[in-house]
Amino acid sequence: MDALYLYCIRKKNIFLPFLAQGLEEKKEIFAIPYKKIEAVVSRISVEDFSSDEIKIKAQENLNWIKEKILIHEKVIEEAMKKDDITLSVIPMKFGTIFTEEKRLLETLDKHYLQFRTALDKLEGKEEWSVKIYLSDEKKFEEIIKTNCGTIKEYQNKIAGLPEGLAYFHELELKEVISNEIEQRLEDIKKEIFFEMKLDTEEAKECKLLEKEITGRVEPMILNSSFLISDKMVNQFIQKAERKNKELNIKGLVLEFSGPWPPYYFSEQYV
Repeated sequence: MDALYLYCIRKKNIFLPFLAQGLEEKKEIFAIPYKKIEAVVSRISVEDFSSDEIKIKAQENLNWIKEKILIHEKVIEEAMKKDDITLSVIPMKFGTIFTEEKRLLETLDKHYLQFRTALDKLEGKEEWSVKIYLSDEKKFEEIIKTNCGTIKEYQNKIAGLPEGLAYFHELELKEVISNEIEQRLEDIKKEIFFEMKLDTEEAKECKLLEKEITGRVEPMILNSSFLISDKMVNQFIQKAERKNKELNIKGLVLEFSGPWPPYYFSEQYV
Protein backbone atom coordinates (compact mmCIF):
# COMPACT_ATOMS: atom_id res chain seq x y z
CA MET A 1 0.00 0.00 0.00
CA ASP A 2 1.24 3.49 -0.86
CA ALA A 3 1.55 6.37 1.61
CA LEU A 4 2.67 10.00 1.39
CA TYR A 5 6.16 10.92 2.55
CA LEU A 6 6.40 14.56 3.68
CA TYR A 7 9.69 16.39 3.03
CA CYS A 8 8.77 19.96 3.91
CA ILE A 9 6.11 22.66 3.95
CA ARG A 10 6.43 25.96 2.12
CA LYS A 11 4.26 28.81 0.88
CA LYS A 12 2.21 27.95 -2.17
CA ASN A 13 4.38 28.40 -5.23
CA ILE A 14 4.41 28.03 -9.00
CA PHE A 15 5.31 24.36 -9.04
CA LEU A 16 8.21 23.26 -11.21
CA PRO A 17 9.16 19.59 -11.71
CA PHE A 18 11.80 18.41 -9.23
CA LEU A 19 15.15 17.23 -10.55
CA ALA A 20 15.85 15.26 -7.37
CA GLN A 21 14.34 11.78 -7.16
CA GLY A 22 12.02 10.78 -4.34
CA LEU A 23 12.79 8.18 -1.70
CA GLU A 24 11.53 5.51 -4.08
CA GLU A 25 12.64 5.54 -7.69
CA LYS A 26 10.09 6.42 -10.40
CA LYS A 27 7.80 8.03 -7.81
CA GLU A 28 7.79 11.73 -8.55
CA ILE A 29 7.82 14.57 -6.06
CA PHE A 30 4.77 16.81 -6.08
CA ALA A 31 3.00 19.42 -3.96
CA ILE A 32 -0.32 19.16 -2.15
CA PRO A 33 -1.72 22.69 -1.66
CA TYR A 34 -3.76 23.87 1.32
CA LYS A 35 -4.87 27.52 1.46
CA LYS A 36 -1.64 29.56 1.12
CA ILE A 37 0.81 26.75 1.89
CA GLU A 38 1.75 23.45 0.29
CA ALA A 39 3.28 20.15 1.35
CA VAL A 40 6.13 18.75 -0.76
CA VAL A 41 5.64 14.98 -0.90
CA SER A 42 6.20 11.77 -2.83
CA ARG A 43 4.52 8.37 -2.70
CA ILE A 44 6.25 5.52 -0.91
CA SER A 45 5.54 1.94 0.10
CA VAL A 46 4.19 1.76 3.66
CA GLU A 47 5.85 -1.63 4.14
CA ASP A 48 9.32 -0.24 3.36
CA PHE A 49 9.03 2.97 5.38
CA SER A 50 7.04 2.08 8.49
CA SER A 51 8.62 3.20 11.76
CA ASP A 52 9.39 -0.44 12.66
CA GLU A 53 11.01 -1.09 9.28
CA ILE A 54 13.15 2.06 9.55
CA LYS A 55 14.35 0.94 13.01
CA ILE A 56 15.31 -2.47 11.60
CA LYS A 57 17.12 -0.87 8.65
CA ALA A 58 18.96 1.49 11.02
CA GLN A 59 20.39 -1.55 12.82
CA GLU A 60 20.98 -3.88 9.88
CA ASN A 61 21.59 -1.65 6.86
CA LEU A 62 23.09 1.71 7.81
CA ASN A 63 23.95 2.51 4.18
CA TRP A 64 20.25 2.32 3.27
CA ILE A 65 19.42 4.87 5.98
CA LYS A 66 22.26 7.19 4.92
CA GLU A 67 21.17 7.03 1.28
CA LYS A 68 17.53 7.82 2.12
CA ILE A 69 18.46 10.67 4.48
CA LEU A 70 20.63 12.17 1.74
CA ILE A 71 17.69 12.03 -0.71
CA HIS A 72 15.45 13.59 1.96
CA GLU A 73 17.91 16.49 2.33
CA LYS A 74 18.34 17.00 -1.43
CA VAL A 75 14.60 17.26 -1.98
CA ILE A 76 14.29 19.89 0.76
CA GLU A 77 17.25 21.85 -0.61
CA GLU A 78 15.66 21.86 -4.06
CA ALA A 79 12.31 22.92 -2.58
CA MET A 80 14.11 25.95 -1.11
CA LYS A 81 15.31 27.18 -4.50
CA LYS A 82 13.50 29.19 -7.14
CA ASP A 83 15.86 30.73 -9.69
CA ASP A 84 18.42 32.56 -7.50
CA ILE A 85 16.02 33.06 -4.60
CA THR A 86 16.03 31.03 -1.37
CA LEU A 87 12.45 30.21 -0.36
CA SER A 88 11.40 29.72 3.25
CA VAL A 89 10.53 26.12 4.09
CA ILE A 90 9.70 24.13 7.21
CA PRO A 91 11.78 20.95 6.89
CA MET A 92 10.33 17.75 8.31
CA LYS A 93 12.24 15.11 10.21
CA PHE A 94 13.25 12.00 8.31
CA GLY A 95 10.44 9.44 8.34
CA THR A 96 7.38 11.76 8.41
CA ILE A 97 4.66 9.66 6.74
CA PHE A 98 0.90 9.96 6.20
CA THR A 99 -1.07 6.89 5.23
CA GLU A 100 -3.53 8.96 3.19
CA GLU A 101 -3.90 12.48 1.81
CA LYS A 102 -6.85 13.18 4.10
CA ARG A 103 -4.61 12.79 7.17
CA LEU A 104 -2.04 15.18 5.72
CA LEU A 105 -4.69 17.81 4.94
CA GLU A 106 -6.06 17.49 8.48
CA THR A 107 -2.56 18.18 9.84
CA LEU A 108 -2.12 21.19 7.54
CA ASP A 109 -5.47 22.52 8.73
CA LYS A 110 -4.81 21.91 12.43
CA HIS A 111 -1.39 23.59 12.40
CA TYR A 112 -2.03 26.10 9.62
CA LEU A 113 -1.45 29.23 11.74
CA GLN A 114 1.75 27.75 13.22
CA PHE A 115 3.07 26.91 9.77
CA ARG A 116 2.19 30.34 8.38
CA THR A 117 3.85 32.04 11.37
CA ALA A 118 7.02 30.00 10.87
CA LEU A 119 7.15 30.63 7.12
CA ASP A 120 6.62 34.37 7.61
CA LYS A 121 9.37 34.40 10.24
CA LEU A 122 11.79 32.53 7.96
CA GLU A 123 11.03 34.49 4.80
CA GLY A 124 14.04 36.38 3.48
CA LYS A 125 16.36 34.57 5.89
CA GLU A 126 18.87 31.73 5.61
CA GLU A 127 20.29 29.21 8.09
CA TRP A 128 24.08 28.97 8.14
CA SER A 129 26.33 26.70 10.16
CA VAL A 130 29.62 27.59 11.88
CA LYS A 131 31.86 24.90 13.34
CA ILE A 132 35.30 25.19 14.92
CA TYR A 133 37.83 22.36 15.10
CA LEU A 134 41.12 22.10 16.99
CA SER A 135 43.24 21.22 13.96
CA ASP A 136 46.72 21.46 15.53
CA GLU A 137 46.69 20.60 19.24
CA LYS A 138 50.48 20.82 19.58
CA LYS A 139 50.60 24.31 18.08
CA PHE A 140 47.74 25.48 20.29
CA GLU A 141 49.44 24.07 23.40
CA GLU A 142 52.73 25.80 22.57
CA ILE A 143 50.94 29.14 22.21
CA ILE A 144 49.27 28.60 25.59
CA LYS A 145 52.60 27.76 27.24
CA THR A 146 54.24 30.84 25.74
CA ASN A 147 51.55 33.30 26.79
CA CYS A 148 50.37 31.99 30.16
CA GLY A 149 52.09 33.60 33.17
CA THR A 150 51.06 30.81 35.57
CA ILE A 151 52.64 28.15 33.36
CA LYS A 152 55.86 30.17 33.04
CA GLU A 153 56.07 30.48 36.84
CA TYR A 154 55.69 26.69 37.21
CA GLN A 155 58.37 26.08 34.57
CA ASN A 156 60.83 28.46 36.26
CA LYS A 157 60.12 26.88 39.64
CA ILE A 158 60.70 23.35 38.33
CA ALA A 159 63.95 24.35 36.60
CA GLY A 160 65.62 24.99 39.98
CA LEU A 161 64.41 21.82 41.75
CA PRO A 162 66.17 18.46 42.25
CA GLU A 163 65.09 15.77 39.77
CA GLY A 164 62.98 13.75 42.23
CA LEU A 165 61.08 16.75 43.54
CA ALA A 166 60.71 18.22 40.05
CA TYR A 167 58.84 15.09 38.89
CA PHE A 168 55.82 15.77 41.13
CA HIS A 169 55.73 19.43 40.14
CA GLU A 170 55.82 18.41 36.48
CA LEU A 171 52.67 16.34 37.06
CA GLU A 172 51.04 19.42 38.55
CA LEU A 173 52.24 21.46 35.58
CA LYS A 174 50.62 19.05 33.13
CA GLU A 175 47.31 19.51 34.92
CA VAL A 176 47.71 23.30 34.89
CA ILE A 177 48.43 23.23 31.14
CA SER A 178 45.46 20.95 30.49
CA ASN A 179 43.13 23.23 32.47
CA GLU A 180 44.48 26.32 30.73
CA ILE A 181 43.93 24.75 27.29
CA GLU A 182 40.39 23.77 28.21
CA GLN A 183 39.61 27.26 29.53
CA ARG A 184 41.12 29.02 26.51
CA LEU A 185 39.15 26.83 24.09
CA GLU A 186 35.98 27.68 26.02
CA ASP A 187 36.84 31.39 25.81
CA ILE A 188 37.47 31.18 22.06
CA LYS A 189 34.20 29.31 21.54
CA LYS A 190 32.26 32.02 23.39
CA GLU A 191 34.10 34.86 21.63
CA ILE A 192 33.50 33.49 18.14
CA PHE A 193 29.86 32.62 18.83
CA PHE A 194 29.23 36.13 20.19
CA GLU A 195 30.96 37.85 17.27
CA MET A 196 29.25 35.71 14.62
CA LYS A 197 25.91 36.29 16.36
CA LEU A 198 26.10 40.04 15.79
CA ASP A 199 23.95 41.18 12.83
CA THR A 200 22.06 37.86 12.71
CA GLU A 201 18.38 37.31 13.50
CA GLU A 202 18.87 34.31 15.79
CA ALA A 203 21.71 32.06 16.91
CA LYS A 204 21.90 28.66 18.56
CA GLU A 205 24.73 26.62 20.04
CA CYS A 206 24.23 23.03 18.98
CA LYS A 207 25.45 19.72 20.35
CA LEU A 208 29.08 18.93 19.55
CA LEU A 209 29.39 16.12 17.01
CA GLU A 210 31.59 13.06 17.43
CA LYS A 211 34.41 12.33 14.99
CA GLU A 212 32.44 9.40 13.56
CA ILE A 213 29.75 11.84 12.43
CA THR A 214 31.97 14.71 11.22
CA GLY A 215 34.38 12.40 9.41
CA ARG A 216 37.27 14.51 10.72
CA VAL A 217 40.09 13.50 13.05
CA GLU A 218 40.15 16.90 14.78
CA PRO A 219 37.91 17.43 17.83
CA MET A 220 35.04 19.89 17.42
CA ILE A 221 34.89 22.73 19.93
CA LEU A 222 31.94 24.71 18.52
CA ASN A 223 28.84 23.69 16.59
CA SER A 224 26.45 26.57 15.97
CA SER A 225 23.65 27.70 13.65
CA PHE A 226 22.62 31.20 12.66
CA LEU A 227 19.49 32.61 11.06
CA ILE A 228 20.59 35.45 8.79
CA SER A 229 18.77 38.01 6.68
CA ASP A 230 19.62 37.33 3.04
CA LYS A 231 20.85 40.94 2.87
CA MET A 232 23.50 40.17 5.53
CA VAL A 233 24.77 36.84 4.19
CA ASN A 234 27.78 38.27 2.32
CA GLN A 235 28.85 40.22 5.40
CA PHE A 236 28.47 37.06 7.50
CA ILE A 237 30.63 35.06 5.06
CA GLN A 238 33.34 37.73 5.02
CA LYS A 239 33.41 37.77 8.82
CA ALA A 240 33.65 33.96 8.93
CA GLU A 241 36.56 33.99 6.47
CA ARG A 242 38.33 36.65 8.54
CA LYS A 243 37.82 34.73 11.78
CA ASN A 244 39.10 31.54 10.17
CA LYS A 245 42.38 33.26 9.25
CA GLU A 246 42.75 34.52 12.82
CA LEU A 247 42.09 31.05 14.24
CA ASN A 248 44.43 29.28 11.79
CA ILE A 249 47.36 31.09 13.42
CA LYS A 250 46.39 29.47 16.74
CA GLY A 251 45.96 25.94 15.38
CA LEU A 252 42.19 26.05 14.90
CA VAL A 253 39.96 26.03 11.83
CA LEU A 254 36.53 27.62 11.36
CA GLU A 255 34.24 25.89 8.89
CA PHE A 256 31.06 27.62 7.70
CA SER A 257 28.39 26.40 5.28
CA GLY A 258 24.90 27.20 4.04
CA PRO A 259 22.23 27.95 3.30
CA TRP A 260 20.71 24.90 5.00
CA PRO A 261 17.10 23.91 5.59
CA PRO A 262 16.19 25.79 8.81
CA TYR A 263 15.84 22.79 11.13
CA TYR A 264 17.11 24.66 14.19
CA PHE A 265 14.82 27.67 13.72
CA SER A 266 11.58 25.92 12.81
CA GLU A 267 11.61 22.92 15.17
CA GLN A 268 9.20 24.59 17.62
CA TYR A 269 6.59 24.72 14.84
CA VAL A 270 6.86 21.08 13.76
